[in-house]
Amino acid sequence: MNRILLSLVALLALTTLSPANAQHSAKTTQWTATWTAPPQPLWDGDFALPTNVPFQFWNQTLRQNARVSVGGQRVRVRLSNEYGRTPLVIGAAHVALSGKGAGIVAGTGRALTFGGRTTATIPPGAPLLSDPIDLDVPAFGDVSVSLYLPQPTPPSTFHWDARQTTYVGAGNQTASATLKTDSTLTARVFVSAVHVETAADVRAVVAIGDSITDGNMATIDANTRWPDALARRLADDRVAVLNAGISGARVLRDKMGENALARFDRDVLSQPGVAAVVVLMGINDIAWHGTPLGPQETVASPDDLIAAYRQLITRAHARGVRIAGATLTPFEGALQDTPMRGYFDDRKERVRQTVNAWIRDSGEFDTVIDFDAATRDPARPTRFLPAYDSGDHLHPGDAGYRAMAQAIDTAALLGTR
Repeated sequence: MNRILLSLVALLALTTLSPANAQHSAKTTQWTATWTAPPQPLWDGDFALPTNVPFQFWNQTLRQNARVSVGGQRVRVRLSNEYGRTPLVIGAAHVALSGKGAGIVAGTGRALTFGGRTTATIPPGAPLLSDPIDLDVPAFGDVSVSLYLPQPTPPSTFHWDARQTTYVGAGNQTASATLKTDSTLTARVFVSAVHVETAADVRAVVAIGDSITDGNMATIDANTRWPDALARRLADDRVAVLNAGISGARVLRDKMGENALARFDRDVLSQPGVAAVVVLMGINDIAWHGTPLGPQETVASPDDLIAAYRQLITRAHARGVRIAGATLTPFEGALQDTPMRGYFDDRKERVRQTVNAWIRDSGEFDTVIDFDAATRDPARPTRFLPAYDSGDHLHPGDAGYRAMAQAIDTAALLGTR
């Protein structure tokens, strides 16, 4: 009997200490989202803003560049046909480090595969993750993703306000050192995220919002949005920053993207490695009334917005994610010299002030970021400080976006104090 017991103990020890079991018990790496562009459905021609994409792509290659936050030695790419009505056919896909313009860095190009295949068909409504690819992506490096679309393909799933140039050329040029470009876009099409393999302690912060988070009026191809500046601040903390802003997005209503309550799980809680989220959204719910964007809509009430924020807080906490509430920035005079005049009035300003008071004083968010205080003009608090105003009185310029990032208490955001 003693010999049997000793044999069982020895076998158990060997099993416990085997390399396979040691790997399972001590996880050293994980997949972390390092960049994202939330998908949007294409809207109809009766909306006030153009889509800025063609009717279709056909026998063309799209090359799209993305500035990552944290780096890694393996990468995978998330494609999306989430708003398509027909299957999306990918004839070839390629990833590399970005070169100048439509070029890639020599020696870094890799064919993307999907279940071992170099082609893919994505069903309507579905995303698709590529297989992991060995590619050393540095922190704050630029990644180039090229897609060949061999069939007539409507751009049904896109990201309208990329603030980044997309290059379009004829034929399959996915592996070309420099894409021979026939046209360019300022929207993204079908590419929604980049993941890298990182150490297991790397975390991600997601910024969900509207055009002020998406970076409208920031310099194109310069990565000067406030989440870009925040990523630089958090570089030493090994924290990725993901920009889940959608220009025109709203908390309660759809149009330029789904409402925040509908997309919160996809764009925030499902991101690999997410530890915290910043919510900056509500201006469009308040201000579209009386403009060509939403002429028949009512002004969102403070109670409705607060109820929605509470729902986001509850859902974040249910997943163990910290959530920061950001005050809504000033917008007096917004778009007054455009067809969107009427965006601001005194009633809308009262709603903004009520909402901001609740964000600051309710204590329901884990922490508060006072973007209103960081960007307003002390001499006229309903307006941007002129140095921070892009000129349209609704969006900051590059300097304003930097000031917003500097206003964030990163320790409070991450819960490290």
